[in-house]
Amino acid sequence: MGIEVAALAASGATSTVIGLAVTEAWTQVRTRLTRLFSRRRPEGAPTDDDEQLRAAIEQLAASLQSDSAHAVGDCADQLRRRLRHSLRQGSETARELVDLLGEMSDVSGSEGEPLSGDARSQGAVPPAPPSADSSITYHVPEALRCQGPPSQVPALRHRFINRSAELAVLDRQLDRDTEPSHVDVRVLAGPPGVGKSALAHYWAHAHQTRERFSDGRLYVDFAALRRHTDAGADVTEAVGHCLRSLGVADALLPPSLGERTALFRDRTSGLRLLLVLDDVSAPAQVRALIPNGPGSAVLATSTSRLGELSLDGAHPLPLEPLTEAAGLLLLTDRCGEERVNADPEAAKKVVSLCSGLPVALQVAAARLVNDPRLTLGALAAELQDDGRRLSALSVGGESPVSAVLDSAYRQLPDDLAHGYRLLGWIPGPSFDAATAAAALGRDLESAQVLLDVLDDMSLLELTEDRRYRFHGLVRLHARDRADAEEQSGTRLTVTERVLTHYLVLTALADHSVRADRLRVADLRGVTAGRPDPFAAQYGPRPLDWLEAERANIMAVLRAADAPSLHTPGWQLAESFTVLFLHHRHLGDWRESLELGARYAAAAVSPAAEARLRSLLSRPLLDIGEHDRAHRELSSAISCAEIADEPVLLASVLEFSGRYWDRFDPDRAVAAYRRSMELNTRGREPRGAAIAAFFLGRALDARGDHDQALGTLRQARADLLSLPAPDRRMAARATAALGRALDNLGRTGEAVPTLREAARTLEQLEAYAYAAEALLDLVTIAERPGHDRSTLRDDLTRAVTIHADMGSPLTESLRERLRSLEGPRPNTD
Repeated sequence: MGIEVAALAASGATSTVIGLAVTEAWTQVRTRLTRLFSRRRPEGAPTDDDEQLRAAIEQLAASLQSDSAHAVGDCADQLRRRLRHSLRQGSETARELVDLLGEMSDVSGSEGEPLSGDARSQGAVPPAPPSADSSITYHVPEALRCQGPPSQVPALRHRFINRSAELAVLDRQLDRDTEPSHVDVRVLAGPPGVGKSALAHYWAHAHQTRERFSDGRLYVDFAALRRHTDAGADVTEAVGHCLRSLGVADALLPPSLGERTALFRDRTSGLRLLLVLDDVSAPAQVRALIPNGPGSAVLATSTSRLGELSLDGAHPLPLEPLTEAAGLLLLTDRCGEERVNADPEAAKKVVSLCSGLPVALQVAAARLVNDPRLTLGALAAELQDDGRRLSALSVGGESPVSAVLDSAYRQLPDDLAHGYRLLGWIPGPSFDAATAAAALGRDLESAQVLLDVLDDMSLLELTEDRRYRFHGLVRLHARDRADAEEQSGTRLTVTERVLTHYLVLTALADHSVRADRLRVADLRGVTAGRPDPFAAQYGPRPLDWLEAERANIMAVLRAADAPSLHTPGWQLAESFTVLFLHHRHLGDWRESLELGARYAAAAVSPAAEARLRSLLSRPLLDIGEHDRAHRELSSAISCAEIADEPVLLASVLEFSGRYWDRFDPDRAVAAYRRSMELNTRGREPRGAAIAAFFLGRALDARGDHDQALGTLRQARADLLSLPAPDRRMAARATAALGRALDNLGRTGEAVPTLREAARTLEQLEAYAYAAEALLDLVTIAERPGHDRSTLRDDLTRAVTIHADMGSPLTESLRERLRSLEGPRPNTD
């Protein structure tokens, strides 16, 4: 049998199976088919080819019992391909099958009405060519073909809410095109589960949309095609599906994509069609299905932005996760207003933990509906656990959230999928390209390729400051895939790489701010040979970079709780404290030092533990935990004595003096004097000058104002005469001089001295100490007879600084500000 005849025989035999399977005679036909495929041959059991033919027929018969025309088409195509292949290979079973179905065709004709002559003349069903076996029929029962234009877009199963802005954009396009001259192509792009398909399906069923596209609304689900076709064959199958929907018979479908595309353009010329293409993953899938009729439209949904389609006139329509208000609206609609109103805060928490993704909110609402005893508070608590959140977003064993994320994940090549998994393990809410490269163990260029792909697929979001962050639940999905697919120990490796990356940069930033500050960690080996971005001409300012990376560094510190990471963990905590000496984020400062001290103890490094515990006393004192600060200082002194490093002990004694400043000035003075002696012995002039500064403050507090003035002036002079002058500490000494002058009754000298100190400390970003000087000025201005012209401004700025620090004094200072009544006083 020639190839052409084989193709026609395959097409006709498939149509005969369809015709028979919808009649009551199918039982008889199946019996005869079973005998054919189960009959033993001389050489043994039926061949693999026989078994595949039998399975293809069974699948087609089963699909006819479903409501899915798409499934019928898929199974018919599979049988046709299998039969054509068998005929070409000279399969005897295939030949017998064609003969058998030819004999049985009369059964089909007796049960179903033949197609009318009009239908045949329109090309819906081709007549059998003269060269074909006349016993083969080529008709499909009319009941399988819907009357009127095709309407294939699935209808929604829930009430559609939200997305009014996007709907307005789509509607405006229809309103503008009263005399259309082109085909409108739109790409709904956004992260998995954001509601792209729901929006497309809803709009496709809108009244004006149905009227506008009077020749039909076609639908292709590329996710389903990818599951059932070979790589690269989905476009060919999609065009074939659309041609069949427009009345082109299977026997007339060209085999190649180019020929099918040409035929599709020819058949759509002059028609007004809407094509909804779901889960598109490549521009070619859209290009092949742009119809040729002006006024038609293509609405494609994709996780990728498909920017190349702009060359074809496509317009992007990005979809973002729902806002809190929109998410609450969706949750209320699905599970009831009474349920949400009973615990609105928990409802907001659920919306946040679902990352504004409608698919996740649908599942959360379904759980609440199915289990009346489940409260929003309990659901929020369950979702709070990152390790359980994806599994909690499932109903009856089905996890739609994981399904949509898996669909996007399966589109990634193996190497990019591996990178996606590793990026999920980066601690912290965001990361830049250099951090990603460190996590992956790759060069910057290859890491950027991965980031660009994930950004284009809406799995990552690029922020305004050129950092990347995962879309909500996507990070959990990446980690879930990593846990399942990566080797044991890989997560620790990724964490170590990222920790080392941040340790290097934080150490360089620390040294850039102040090179001669006391440090226990010697990180010269870690930073050697590494480029210093803070020394570059247009590099970032070190404190700005530390501030921007604060949340990420905190996350890295929390993730360093493994024996092999304890040493770099405490080293990072020590370097990181330079930020908090200038920007007093008290909560983060305290936690970072607590982690660092714990890691130092675990690594058995008494010097590091002494340093970190003494530093920890600072935020503890600022938040009023004096007893805890005293315990930390006692432990620090013990560790410093064990370490037997005089300069380190001098530093710990200095911190101890700051504690005693609040309770016992005499003990403070003694601690500072001992610190000065140890620093001098250890040849640390900066340490000795700093201890002298604190000694001067303690003397002033004890009432020795004249002695304090001399000590403070000498301390300031020593700080400014260092090889690298310490302007920040010198400005603090200036502020202390202003207080001492005021205590001596020399307020006229004190005010400009304090003003100078406040201005300099602000410029040096030493905001906490600037606030101290401002409050000294406020106290002076509040006295009877003093100039009050700057009182409100000084107090307002001090309140702002304390609020930014998270200081417990914030509310009392606000109350002090509120107590200032009346208009601003005159300056005279």
